[in-house]
Amino acid sequence: MTPFDWQFPYPSQRMPTLARNMVATSQPLAAQAGLRMMMKGGNAVDAALASAISLTVLEPTSNGIGSDAFCILWDGTRLHGLNASGRSPAAWAPDRFKELKQMPQRGWESVTVPGCVSAWAELSEKFGKLPFADLFEPAIKYAHDGFMVSPTIARLWANQVPELKSQPGFAEAFMPRGRAPEAGEKFTFPAQARTLKRIAETRGQAFYTGDIAETIAAHSKQCGAALTLADLAAHTNDWVEPIGIDYRGYRLQEIPPNGQGIAALMALGILENFDLARLPVDSADSLHLQIEAMKLAFADIHEYVSDPATMRVKSAELLDKDYLKQRAALIDVKKACTPAFGKPGKGGTVYLTAADESGMMVSYIQSNYAGFGSGVVVPGTGISLQNRGFGFSLKPGHANIVAPRKRPFHTIIPGFVTRNGKPLMSFGLMGGSMQAQGHTQVVLRMVDYQQNPQAAADAPRWRIDTGLTVNIEQGVTAEALAELKSRGHDMHQADRWSTDFGRAQLIYRMDDGYFGASERRTDGQAVGF
Repeated sequence: MTPFDWQFPYPSQRMPTLARNMVATSQPLAAQAGLRMMMKGGNAVDAALASAISLTVLEPTSNGIGSDAFCILWDGTRLHGLNASGRSPAAWAPDRFKELKQMPQRGWESVTVPGCVSAWAELSEKFGKLPFADLFEPAIKYAHDGFMVSPTIARLWANQVPELKSQPGFAEAFMPRGRAPEAGEKFTFPAQARTLKRIAETRGQAFYTGDIAETIAAHSKQCGAALTLADLAAHTNDWVEPIGIDYRGYRLQEIPPNGQGIAALMALGILENFDLARLPVDSADSLHLQIEAMKLAFADIHEYVSDPATMRVKSAELLDKDYLKQRAALIDVKKACTPAFGKPGKGGTVYLTAADESGMMVSYIQSNYAGFGSGVVVPGTGISLQNRGFGFSLKPGHANIVAPRKRPFHTIIPGFVTRNGKPLMSFGLMGGSMQAQGHTQVVLRMVDYQQNPQAAADAPRWRIDTGLTVNIEQGVTAEALAELKSRGHDMHQADRWSTDFGRAQLIYRMDDGYFGASERRTDGQAVGF
């Protein structure tokens, strides 16, 4: 029997899908692309990759061929973690940015080496069943023949055009009629189709050392940027052991730094020191503790998390139960605070998930970071480039300071929950710093309040921005909001259609199949058979 109830207490446009093979993504056509791979005899990895590749076409507002990627995968026996985030160009010494107060957010000087193409190739080679080229068929068709733009994507597209239209290659690629395409309007991208075909033919080699790499590097040089052919050729992925924390009998697993997943683990470790279940769900008392725990976790990760090679504290030290108990003791149950980082003892993103009847489960995320990312599109290729360089610090002496061939602090994180060493749920959501906050909120709703995955995803969320500012969705009572304000939280209620609170996809393992959920904040879909 499931440990959650089957009530759906929140307004939603979705009901869960129950099946033995499952794909859940933020765009229905991408989910169906993954399902097609399973129907051809492929496994969950094949499905996840076909969906991810299709999303570079179908949801360009969040990701592209020039994205980074992370993955947590249960192969039927154990968990694997893949860090396919890229490193900075060799020429990115701190002096290059000495006249700036922060790293550039747009343009070529925000671009690090993209990693998602390497993730596709490596995951397929290590775990996939189908020929690599088969995984590209749906994406190539949508790029070449066109697709009808979905409503949420059309809205995000239009919002980003004013800022990005002057970036190299952007208008030509993403404003074919001089504007963003509208919902239901057909969009074609033949240049992207050609590039995807070339990547499929060469198993990604062309992107890092072949003709595509040469085109990228030439455009970088033409624009006076630092990224070179040697930087692309030097790219490598890392297979990593996921890190985790036990929370009331469940274990949340995350990719270790340079990602922010450790913040969700720390927040849960802090909250374990409180009896959250005795506090009513969505009450001011419950929400206050969650918000304060998250702020403490963020204060630490923004000080300590960087490329693992430059971290000054170990993940285990930040996750030490005694240290998290000390952090929990700093929470004033009646007052909002702005915490400083502690001193532990020494010791625009797409998310998708797939699972198959053999037991394989895939939690996968890829992103251009801020919407379309850098805004740069390499002419004639359809490659939109991420802006992960914006994640670096320019503070002298900081662990995350920009440096040559270094990975920046990363926001994208795939989540995975196990229980008693067995896989239970692959899940995640998009949205910058919202991701760690969303992981925390989804897990505690399921564990402390026994909400099913669909309800836990549909529930109103809060989001910490800076200081005491907290944005919150509609659905929390006026009384709870008033009480939170009285405790010092600067509360701001969001518009019904805001996408600032993540867009979650979840697959929960049941006795004879899976419970798939795709939440109401996006155009997505959970599909299965």
